[in-house]
Amino acid sequence: MGEIVVGVDGSDGSREALQWALAEAGMRGADLRVLCVYQSPANWLGMGEALGSTVGATVSEADLAQYAQETIDEALQGTAVPAGVTVIKDSAEGHAGSALVKASASTDLLVVGSRGHAGIFHDAVLGSVGTYCVHHATCPVVVIPHRRSK
Repeated sequence: MGEIVVGVDGSDGSREALQWALAEAGMRGADLRVLCVYQSPANWLGMGEALGSTVGATVSEADLAQYAQETIDEALQGTAVPAGVTVIKDSAEGHAGSALVKASASTDLLVVGSRGHAGIFHDAVLGSVGTYCVHHATCPVVVIPHRRSK
C-alpha cells in the first residue's frame, strides 16, 4: 500500500486525471491524495506584494483555501471511489508544479492532466505544470492527455 497524488484545478483535464488516479489507486490498493493548489492574487502576474493591498481586502488566503477545497469536492462529486481507497483532500498555496512535486516527494506516483486552467490554479508564465512535474518530481509522473471532442 502506498500513496498516489493527483492535481485538480476544476478543468476537464484534471477531472480526467482524477478518474485515472482513482482507478490506479484501486488497482494498487493505494491511498489517493487529491491536491488543489492556489495562488494569492498578488502573485498572479508576478507582482508580489505590489498588488497585495489592492486585492488583499477582497480575497483572503482563507477564501482561496476554501475555494480550493470546494474545487476538490466538485471534482469528486458523483465519483465512485474504489473499495479500499482512502481519499485525502488537500490544498496548498504556491506554484502548482512546485506544490505537486513537494507533495509527491514520498509517494509512489504523481498524476496530472495535460492541460489545466489559467489564473490562480495554473502559472502560465512559468510554463506547463505537467512539464514542470515531469522534470522535477522524484517519483514517476503520469500526464493524462485531455480528450478533445471532435
